[in-house]
Amino acid sequence: MTGKKQLKIRIRARMAKTGESYTAARRHVVARPEPATDGDWTFRGGRHPGSAAVAAVLADQGAAVSEPMVFLAGGGIGAGYILWEFAHDGSRHLTLGFRNQWQYHDRWTAKTLDRLGVGFAVHTTSGAKGAAARLAAELDAGRPCIVLPDRYHVGYWGLPESLDGYGGHPVVVYRGDGADVLVDDRGTAPIRVPRARMNAARARVPSYRNILHVLDPAGSAGIDAERLARAALEGLRDAAEHLSAASESFSLPAWRKWSRMTVDRRNAKGWPKVFADGRGLAGALLSMWEGVEPVGVDGGNLRDLFADGLQEAGALLDLPLADLAEEFRRIHGLWHDLAEAAFPLAVPEFARMRALTARIRESLLAEGAAGGGADAGTAAGEAGAAAQDAVDGAAELWELRAAVDRVSPVEDHGALFAELSTRLAEIHRSESEAIAALRDLVRQGLLADSEIISVHQL
Repeated sequence: MTGKKQLKIRIRARMAKTGESYTAARRHVVARPEPATDGDWTFRGGRHPGSAAVAAVLADQGAAVSEPMVFLAGGGIGAGYILWEFAHDGSRHLTLGFRNQWQYHDRWTAKTLDRLGVGFAVHTTSGAKGAAARLAAELDAGRPCIVLPDRYHVGYWGLPESLDGYGGHPVVVYRGDGADVLVDDRGTAPIRVPRARMNAARARVPSYRNILHVLDPAGSAGIDAERLARAALEGLRDAAEHLSAASESFSLPAWRKWSRMTVDRRNAKGWPKVFADGRGLAGALLSMWEGVEPVGVDGGNLRDLFADGLQEAGALLDLPLADLAEEFRRIHGLWHDLAEAAFPLAVPEFARMRALTARIRESLLAEGAAGGGADAGTAAGEAGAAAQDAVDGAAELWELRAAVDRVSPVEDHGALFAELSTRLAEIHRSESEAIAALRDLVRQGLLADSEIISVHQL
């Protein structure tokens, strides 16, 4: 038990210091970690919710498609920036989009599966009873489901009521067990959620109410090298076209806009005006750190995941993508440096908030959570303790956030905003050049030539 406790401490400390995901931090701390299982289900971790969920179900059905290739097939990276101001509690929150079509989970999932050639069924209904019955029927038939629960209502993240209905991310519900369903949310242990709570969480957000994706095992078995190569080509074309668009909300110009807004003293949405009295700044910087770094629930800036996909696609297609992959790894580092500048460990309040964020993630993903129907026993007891640890950590985190939102611990707002602006401008320049290089490859036909596939016997 002491060894296990020390392991938890080391993983949490690394997550808080580096911003790494639980999966990555565990891999650094534990030499060759063995995959965790629950019956026939294997937990594979993962980085981005959508690509990890699809990769996990494909693997369960016998298709060995890596998460980076799933991510690439879906169009790879995206860009998006929105600064929200909430009157009900005076908070400020950044919504950052780092995946292609980041604002449309359901469309992205359908597009990705289509490109991979995987058959799937989509079930949606406005009726709570029908949605609950469909999920139960699929699980009873042994078919894992990808669902989209609201994070507040699903319960295990310990969010405050003020975030009711703000959305969530895809997770895999892989089995039912009495009054609970078992969830894989990129961890190494099942998260038990009472069925009633899951049903309410799935029904909360109108734009994707009760949506459920079920993959066809026959389609998964048909993902051969040729199909995977074509999916990668389509995804690369999509990435190049999507990020070449002019949108300041949903494409690369979003980073240029964000860079301007951090120093614009005249615009109502400029940071010098929004944070003139410092109120809400700490919370916005926390959401920035969580959004950019892999420790966040959405997987961070995802440039490293895209780089891994480029590397794998280059080898698969024998295309010169290695240099581009290295450039996106460098850009991932630029995003990390931005997050460190915005939310440094040197500020005690920020250091504590980072530690609490890591505590919540590690507790849930390492040991899961016990739902209302969990049987008594060691596993359920550990899961219950982990869930309580996460809840306690979340309560302290949100209490501390409220306190620092009232009185900002940042001494020189102007200097911070200027530094963030400079860093964002460099990120925008670097990503624009990298996408231009990708676009040139597409235009030259290196990625569009179907003869590549036959030449290399894919």
